[in-house]
Amino acid sequence: MPVVETLRAPRATDVLVAALGAAVGIGLLFLFPDLVTELPDAVPAVPGVPAVGAAPWWAAVGCLLAQGVFLVWARHARKTAVLGVSAAAGLFAATLPGTVLDVTAPAIILVVFCAFLATPSRGLWWAFAVAGLLNLAGNFINAFGAEGADPLAAFGESFVQVGGLFGIPLLLAVVLRARRESRDAQRRELRALTRERDALVDAKVARERAAMARELHDIAAHHMSGIALMASAVERQVSTDPDAARASATAIRAESTAVLQNLRRVVGLLREDETGERSVESFATVPELVQSANLGRASEVRLSILRADDGRALGDGVGPLAQLAAFRAIQEALANAAMHAPGADCVVEIDDTQGTDVRVLVRNAPPVQPNPPRASGAGGFGLVGMRERAELVGADLSYGRTHAGGWEVHLVIPREGTS
Repeated sequence: MPVVETLRAPRATDVLVAALGAAVGIGLLFLFPDLVTELPDAVPAVPGVPAVGAAPWWAAVGCLLAQGVFLVWARHARKTAVLGVSAAAGLFAATLPGTVLDVTAPAIILVVFCAFLATPSRGLWWAFAVAGLLNLAGNFINAFGAEGADPLAAFGESFVQVGGLFGIPLLLAVVLRARRESRDAQRRELRALTRERDALVDAKVARERAAMARELHDIAAHHMSGIALMASAVERQVSTDPDAARASATAIRAESTAVLQNLRRVVGLLREDETGERSVESFATVPELVQSANLGRASEVRLSILRADDGRALGDGVGPLAQLAAFRAIQEALANAAMHAPGADCVVEIDDTQGTDVRVLVRNAPPVQPNPPRASGAGGFGLVGMRERAELVGADLSYGRTHAGGWEVHLVIPREGTS
């Protein structure tokens, strides 16, 4: 892996960090002579402390400025910066050994910290190891050559110094980077949860739209099929039986009013200013549905409700959504009977005697007319809508022709907690 990396224009923070490292080192150069003069006479002389303005002093300033130049790219060209800062300190130790070498420590600490604070760290460890060896050699030369320590003590002292210079900033950078990555992971998880929530909301809106379309279709099919049939009867009766024609026209008006009211009720679900004023379709409202279906029909729709012996409420244990599905299934079955078997008697049966489920049956007799008139465009979604509603609430739906030639729809709805 190449040592020299592509250098990019540094940012203001990078320049500020580099200037800080150089300024701290130069400030120590100014303080060293004063600190040495204040030492007691009993303390041995400190080697390698140049006077301010002397040639060794300017050499130290040049070393610190060189370190500052490399420190500018500590976050972008990390291997180059780590090796450059360490090489400058090692070269300074080899040419001008002495205590003044300590002024290069702030730049080393900053470059190690900034380099390992960025991610990823792969490819940086070999540069880190080389830089550590350079600093170990420089400190050994300084301790052995300038301070006169024996080789073993010089090596131990150098090893401790390098461990502090490299280990402490490395540990701090790794801890801070781990915390930053943890926060980033939490933010990514939050964004993922937000996207998942938005997707669920979109899916729910799509299901609500499909449910609304089924509601509108069920209402329209139930009423408009009857209106079409009554209108065809009026066409035949207007010249032969005016009284019957007027009665059919009255029934058509009643059906038209009913369909408008039901459509307003469905559309009212979309309005925020209407709160719960509509009646809830359930088993309790099936008698009203049957009574409405008997208006304007020559045939009869009979309702049979089989209640349990323990006196529990009708549909006890069946949720409101499941009861709505049953109501719509009955409504759609009656609409289909009026459209495909006009004049045929119908039976609606609700069996609430079972402990595990409620059974709904809608059966109509064969059509009275061989070729009954049909409303143009009617049908096509009724059975599909019933099937989707049954699957939504976990009910079993079956339908088909009877042995007598009629049609029946059978719905089995499980009670909650029994499936």
